[in-house]
Amino acid sequence: MAPSDEGITKLHKVRKTVMQMLNDRGYLVTDDEINMTKQQFIEHYGDNMSRDDLFLFKNKRNDTSDQIMVFFVIPETSKQAIGIGPLRKCFERMEAEKVYRAILVVEQRLTPSAKKVCEITNIRMEVFQDSELLYNVTEHDLVPEHQVLTDGEKKAVLEKYGVKETQLPRMLVTDPIARHYGLQRGQAVKIIRPSENAGRYVTYRYVT
Repeated sequence: MAPSDEGITKLHKVRKTVMQMLNDRGYLVTDDEINMTKQQFIEHYGDNMSRDDLFLFKNKRNDTSDQIMVFFVIPETSKQAIGIGPLRKCFERMEAEKVYRAILVVEQRLTPSAKKVCEITNIRMEVFQDSELLYNVTEHDLVPEHQVLTDGEKKAVLEKYGVKETQLPRMLVTDPIARHYGLQRGQAVKIIRPSENAGRYVTYRYVT
């Protein structure tokens, strides 16, 4: 069933946020993909677009072997929670392409059994609902700049301040910012806030 104009508007916003998120994570995304207007979106995918049509397959800018798939999942029955059936198709496609990281964009929640399937250890499967992607959380006026540290940068910070990583202020892996950047436990971020006295104020967070 083709989406309504309201549905197309929502999908356009969701797709843009996904593109921004991938770009922030270092995947190869063009400015044209990020800045696609609603009209261009309709011209590209058609009035009768399906969520399946929005599928994405991206490589990291500096490492083409680091790949991710984005699935805009369709439930088996309208307004039904996402079960194992739709996920199985995603896993089959990932297995065929030997890709072990994916983002699932869903309208409804996942069933308990589907959530367990997403916890398979050799595949990293992140789940976002459409409602979480209607705007880019990092663009909110109250959200300071975040920079994800490499392992080397994290080590340098710990040595500079003479602390252990667990002594840094914490950021939960479920935090919206952590989810935007795809952060995992053990990673660290640099947070830069404006300061009237120093120009900027820098702090660090350890993801846990």
